[in-house]
Amino acid sequence: MPSDQEWEPDPESVARKILLDQLTGRARSRQELSDKLASRNVPAEIATKVLDRFTDVGLVDDGAFARTWVTQRQQGKGLSRRVLAQELRRKGVDDEVAKEALDEIDPADEASAAHELVRKKMRSMRGVDDQVATRRLVGMLARKGYPPGLSFSVVREELQRAGREGVDVDAS
Repeated sequence: MPSDQEWEPDPESVARKILLDQLTGRARSRQELSDKLASRNVPAEIATKVLDRFTDVGLVDDGAFARTWVTQRQQGKGLSRRVLAQELRRKGVDDEVAKEALDEIDPADEASAAHELVRKKMRSMRGVDDQVATRRLVGMLARKGYPPGLSFSVVREELQRAGREGVDVDAS
């Protein structure tokens, strides 16, 4: 039996273990997994072979990953389609696959998420001047990727619903 110093693990086994460990916590894109294998010095041809096998058996599926990511981030964080598209691109998801996942977001759900974000944030702005509140709320929505027209409209509606004036700003 060889000593520990002479024994080297099979690169494919190492790659499989890395991938299974990565997929235990949450789904990941193929690019994220490929980057992880590269960072652990798995040879590119072995990485591709193991990733292809994981893709064939359904453990790696960028389409399913993108749909799950979009659903969780849109509902949990209230992020807009634009920001979600950027996140998916950073994760290495193909633009066409990302577009399919993003097309599942109903524009009414996106507007509803913006309204909910504004209502939540307004709770901490009771003593704030309406002009300042408008600026802060629109800025918060902008950071989450909402377009200016929708942002001003949502903020105006929510301030009116709360009995506040708001600031009538032309978003164009």
